[in-house]
Amino acid sequence: MPAQPELIVQSTAENLATDVAVRVLSTLARAQQNRGRAALALTAGSIMERVWSAIAATSSPDTVDWSRVDVFWADERYVPAHSEDRNDGPANRLLFSHPPFKAARQFPMPASDGPYAGIDEAAAGYAQRLADARRDDDPDVLPNFDVLLLGVGPDGHCASLFPGHPSAYDESGPVIAVRNSPKPPPLRISLSFAGLAAANETWFVVSGAGKAQAVALALSGAGRVQVPSAGPRGRFRTLWLVDRDAASGLPRHPDGRPML
Repeated sequence: MPAQPELIVQSTAENLATDVAVRVLSTLARAQQNRGRAALALTAGSIMERVWSAIAATSSPDTVDWSRVDVFWADERYVPAHSEDRNDGPANRLLFSHPPFKAARQFPMPASDGPYAGIDEAAAGYAQRLADARRDDDPDVLPNFDVLLLGVGPDGHCASLFPGHPSAYDESGPVIAVRNSPKPPPLRISLSFAGLAAANETWFVVSGAGKAQAVALALSGAGRVQVPSAGPRGRFRTLWLVDRDAASGLPRHPDGRPML
């Protein structure tokens, strides 16, 4: 049964990014000890860029053998490979272009100027690439991501699954083509809810008062079509790692602490 959410609140976005970075390193190291390779799935966003910078600045990068880390993406803008709109550009600039992190084996989602005839073929191609990257003990059609990092939009979207949009209904496969995205650019590739369910641990990382309503709705029992970030759950753990501003819309314990 998917894990119920746990809430961890940090005082500032900076403290949140540092905490997430430490947790990522620990989780990847533990996965390598247990399974040989570690699988990390990412999304983009301003708080994620802070996380990548915090990982890059860590004083103990050798905690993880980065040559035994597989890096996947939960969504991507379907634009040319060198477009500034690509999600993977900042991740490469801030983290994966630097040693020792550049040793990671990356699995970027296809670009619009890549080898596929169109977005549907590109989505199917990424699904096949994920299937081919499975570890020997992965039981499903996708790799079991040891940790999946998801952001949340002010509207409650996650990855490229948007409220009330066809993307939130699409169960055609683990990787889907997204058209007419409410947020530009209009064409995207995304893991579906089924694809996101491949994570052993799912962590929502959210910062800022502008996300407070979305956080509160996602944790209030809303349906995943109306609030997509209410849907994904890790097999073993689901964490909501937020700063104080993002938690400001949640109900409070008598002592003032936010609660689920």
